[in-house]
Amino acid sequence: MRPNDQKCGLINLIFGTSIDFLTESSAFRTIYIASGIWQDAGWGCIIYLATLANVDPRLYEAAKIDGASVFQRIKNIDLPELLPMAILNLIMAAGGLMNVGFEKVWLLQTDLNKATSDVIAVYVYQQGIESAKYSYSTAVGLFNTAVNIILLLIVNKIASKASDVEFV
Repeated sequence: MRPNDQKCGLINLIFGTSIDFLTESSAFRTIYIASGIWQDAGWGCIIYLATLANVDPRLYEAAKIDGASVFQRIKNIDLPELLPMAILNLIMAAGGLMNVGFEKVWLLQTDLNKATSDVIAVYVYQQGIESAKYSYSTAVGLFNTAVNIILLLIVNKIASKASDVEFV
């Protein structure tokens, strides 16, 4: 068998399949979400580790002396210290919820997965640049921004009621 006859890739090598995932419309969402998680995992680890590094070590020592188990220390020290950062990250993510990310979708999009991979940012680009409907694409982009602002304010209000932390 020639190398071009077999579909390559890590998943295909692991499972012994020959599926071209980028042409499967049903696989687009999974690929997009998994690559987003992998893309943001490093920065998330840095943020949360920096937050935990700022915790006073005397809290851990006092908890050990009091006989707290590892899970009790996580529940009573780590999670309350991480809560403000988690809420800040939630608010930041909610502010860009409607901005799915033009670049990654545009690069992963093919004619075979177009039915699943169409998002507002790509639609605005196609209407504005490719079809020269500038006013229409501007209106769609403005509506997208308005929905983002409303979502941001709603999540901020819910976050401020759920905890003592408010950022906006």
